[in-house]
Amino acid sequence: MARKVTGRHVAISTVAAWLAGFVIFFPILWMVLASFKTELEAFATPPSFLFFHWTTENYAIVQERSDYLHHALNSLIVAGGSTLIAMLIAIPAAWSMAFSPTKRTKDILLWMLSTKMMPPVGVLVPIYLIYKNMGLLDTRTGLVFILCLGNLPIVIWMLFTYFKEIPKDILEAARMDGATIGRELIYVLTPMAIPGLASTLLLNLILAWNEAFWTLNLSTLNAAPLTTFIASYSSPEGLFWARLSAASTLAIAPILVIGWFSQKQLVRGLTFGAVK
Repeated sequence: MARKVTGRHVAISTVAAWLAGFVIFFPILWMVLASFKTELEAFATPPSFLFFHWTTENYAIVQERSDYLHHALNSLIVAGGSTLIAMLIAIPAAWSMAFSPTKRTKDILLWMLSTKMMPPVGVLVPIYLIYKNMGLLDTRTGLVFILCLGNLPIVIWMLFTYFKEIPKDILEAARMDGATIGRELIYVLTPMAIPGLASTLLLNLILAWNEAFWTLNLSTLNAAPLTTFIASYSSPEGLFWARLSAASTLAIAPILVIGWFSQKQLVRGLTFGAVK
């Protein structure tokens, strides 16, 4: 017998959800507010929340000191390119593992997942030397390649999970109608897995956009994305909190907008197959 949900329980759950959301969002809100403060007000104790002298000086200084559009374009190309290539590789790989598994499929999946357990610093030296010898340092191509490889295991795992929820009978019916593997992937499997594909694409884009370790170590100027743009405001002279907050706000703004408009598709993808 289903338990009756009272109005009190709904109210408590709603308040708890709003409090949890506020706690998660508060650091972002504080960063945005700090970007409109002067450096003295950003360091003030006790801190002021809303009642301070609002200024856009930090954004002007950031734009004068750094070429924001150049770094933003690099982030867009690197994150978008690595995500697109990873999806093109992961879709057929996840399809073969979900619908044509072998006795080694589970071992391969576990091996791919185990590669994410190794700290990136453990392979920094060999990858840096390889990139140096191949002329890939401080290039968009080099960053696209390394971010694609880094996120590929997660992308394959997510797509494999989504594809496992699709009934095999539908694919078998398509094969009986004469569909080739390519047509099966494009016209049958992909439309049915759009929520899962969209959420995987968005999460991979966010991971690539926020990646700092490889971008800081493999790029300096020409291919430097927004993560390098933010790090440039941490200097030996000290941290300039207001300017750093302004740079961080500019860096997260594009991905925040994309996430906001894609949240429904993201939720659908994350709950894909959860409710039977």
